[in-house]
Amino acid sequence: MILSPTNPGAETPALELRALRKTFGGSVAVNGLDLGVRAGEFFALLGPNGAGKTTTLRMIAGLLPADSGEISIFGVDARRQSIDAKRITAWLPDEPMLYDKLDPLEYLEFVAGLWGVEPETARARANELLEMLELWKHRHERCEGFSRGMKQKVALAGALIHDPLLLMLDEPLTGLDAAAARLVKDILVERTRAGRSIILTTHILEVAERLADRIGIIHHGRLVAMGTLDELRAAAGGAHSTLEDVFLELTRPTEKAA
Repeated sequence: MILSPTNPGAETPALELRALRKTFGGSVAVNGLDLGVRAGEFFALLGPNGAGKTTTLRMIAGLLPADSGEISIFGVDARRQSIDAKRITAWLPDEPMLYDKLDPLEYLEFVAGLWGVEPETARARANELLEMLELWKHRHERCEGFSRGMKQKVALAGALIHDPLLLMLDEPLTGLDAAAARLVKDILVERTRAGRSIILTTHILEVAERLADRIGIIHHGRLVAMGTLDELRAAAGGAHSTLEDVFLELTRPTEKAA
């Protein structure tokens, strides 16, 4: 399959954040965040509303400048080598951003061109992605007539067209029905099996519990816990807790103090 890349190197971390900080008008959104994601890992980044999840992902993607700190993506210094870092990264926001007057094939051709993907490779990847995401029969329809879920799938195809090493998704299952959500989850798991790394934010904790290799929980811009579900259970003092129980326990003390 075209979308079955080899492992880019398990020895190199997919992502390393060191003392990452961002403020908005005196309000601290991300406060000295340290975080690491491994190559080939499915990582869930969780936190209450306003915890700094989206701000963090936007800084990693190069869409928002950090005030200070370090961002390394597969060994590339993303703050100093932003173009090189963007070439191996993809960001899918919670609201799909498409050109509504284009059809899916035209959109994917346009995005692939921005990334410098060879036309023949781009066509093959676009065809495969549209087949995988069950959009093939809609390939010549304008995106403006699509449902929220269909737009989300087209946007995901656009994020995958240049075969990124690190894929970041902010609430990617919003607007998808059960069948489409299962399809997207299966595709994401296949990506990690092929050696790519995924960071996902979600408020659907069952999704993180089922899919993530490791989970990071941030609150008020700081990492409060990170590890496997069993490790988080141990940190929360409940060996048989659900992720929801763990999440509430690990964020409750900060919320009380706020």
